Amino acid sequence: MRASRRLLWKLSVIVLLAVYSQPSFSEEENCPANAGSSETGNRREAAELKQPEQGNLPEMNWPGKWELFLKNSGVSAMHAILMPKINQVQFYDATIWRISKIKLPPGVPCHVYDTKTGATDCWAHSVLVDIETGNIRPLALSTDTWCSSGGLTINGTLVSTGGFQGGGNTARYLATCKNCGWVEYPTALAARRWYSTQATLPDGRFVVVGGRDALNYEYILPEGMDNKKLYDSPLLRETDDPAENNLYPFVWLNTDGNLFMFANNRSILLNPNTNRVIREFPQLPGGARNYPGSASSALLPIRLGTENPAVIPADVIICGGAKQDAFYRAETKKVYEPALKDCNRITITSRNPQWITETMPMPRVMSDAVLLPNGEVLIINGVRRGTSGWGNGRDPIFTPIIYAPNKPLGQRFKELAPSPIPRVYHSIAVALPDGKVLVGGSNTNDGYKYDVMFPTELRIQKYSPPYLDPALAYLRPSIVNTATPKQIRYGERFNIRINLNQKDVTKENVIVTMLAPPFTTHAVSMNMRLLMLGIFDIKKEVRDLHQIHAVAPPSGKVAPPGYYLLSVVYQGVPSVGEWIQIV
Repeated sequence: MRASRRLLWKLSVIVLLAVYSQPSFSEEENCPANAGSSETGNRREAAELKQPEQGNLPEMNWPGKWELFLKNSGVSAMHAILMPKINQVQFYDATIWRISKIKLPPGVPCHVYDTKTGATDCWAHSVLVDIETGNIRPLALSTDTWCSSGGLTINGTLVSTGGFQGGGNTARYLATCKNCGWVEYPTALAARRWYSTQATLPDGRFVVVGGRDALNYEYILPEGMDNKKLYDSPLLRETDDPAENNLYPFVWLNTDGNLFMFANNRSILLNPNTNRVIREFPQLPGGARNYPGSASSALLPIRLGTENPAVIPADVIICGGAKQDAFYRAETKKVYEPALKDCNRITITSRNPQWITETMPMPRVMSDAVLLPNGEVLIINGVRRGTSGWGNGRDPIFTPIIYAPNKPLGQRFKELAPSPIPRVYHSIAVALPDGKVLVGGSNTNDGYKYDVMFPTELRIQKYSPPYLDPALAYLRPSIVNTATPKQIRYGERFNIRINLNQKDVTKENVIVTMLAPPFTTHAVSMNMRLLMLGIFDIKKEVRDLHQIHAVAPPSGKVAPPGYYLLSVVYQGVPSVGEWIQIV
């Protein structure tokens, strides 16, 4: 199938360079779908997108700091997720190479990957890394997780779906108990899912969307059950060009319970209950945004109140990417085109949604977007030229940038301290409870190789964002975890006790956030979500103690059930996060 696609490339270059027409995916009347908007032509839209700001925040000019956390992670971090409660990050890559840098522990049987010859693989391809100590626990995998997807259940179990060859139809489960290992179900999915996206629904179930030669989606059944039903996706069919450019689609749960799906350069709103397309959004011009075009995307922080409107605003950004034919040129001509420099934002709950375009400090492709607990977005890793794929990227970007959603249009980006390590294809970035960001991976090679332009990278770093400036330490609250609930229910009023030696601890300069830990791979952070909770009041107690009276999210449409990192942010500086579960 891939060979036949490549034969079409030369015939398709002219088509790829043309502006795509926009077909109708919707069974209902479409909303107006104008072409993408420029910064200068749509300043009136900025008022609609702008949210209330948290007082007068101090300008944070510290560029951040890098530290080396691990010299050898054992497994190159192609996929990553922070596991709730246990504070360990799960890394895994692919089993097909039969090699890593860490062996399976004694007593764990080697995987027999060829029953005819009896050939075995005794290397680990999955590890759990303690985010404080760096201790590594290798885990056994029998199905191939290469280019898979994942998400967390209500109880914090990781569900990993898809992968390569025999792993394509697999659902894998990893719970958070002390000695838990992977439980694998090789026939759980109806279609092979390779380069697919997994999204959490309002009731905690999962949908898996797309993948190579899988222009459809399906719902994951309870553990141990095999799904047999597929739903065709006109969006994926219509956006599947000869270079694909619609793999790892962006899928965000909107605040109305519908799914915002973006593939290549087009997007829809899908009702997961009826499986009907209820809206088309304007086409985003300029190039391809999904693998191998690989832009970065985030659902921006959702601001809640003590009472909420019928429609809770939700914005999505899509930043960077590649020209429509960039993969073809990199793969076949060894010409590495400049990545896209634009960053585009849309209010997906608006009656008349339009893309608002800004310019990043540099072009970027295959960068990771990370929601920080103070509501800003860190864009990190990636390259300036080329696309995703083996050896298809050039000119690594060492400098991360911050995107501040609430600043005026044109003033939202800031460059930060550069990293000494290039992070290209197959890199990851994960927000940690202490406010730092774990950065790892980078393997643009077919296997573990070290004598090449970009060697397989096993070093793990931590990056401290500007709010961790030592000069701002006096502004940092601490949550009293013994006086803060571990579980909350929708709409419930609850108290958070903090310790903070400041006089003006008021609703005007405090926000309470809840961050859902995403599954991160290939520049896609699945299910990443940050909520800003409504606050009734803040009362001063004895000494430096304060009690915040907050309200939980209103429903699973806004916040699917499960684990979140609860943080209190004062004047832009977040506390260490504490795990809290919506049940």
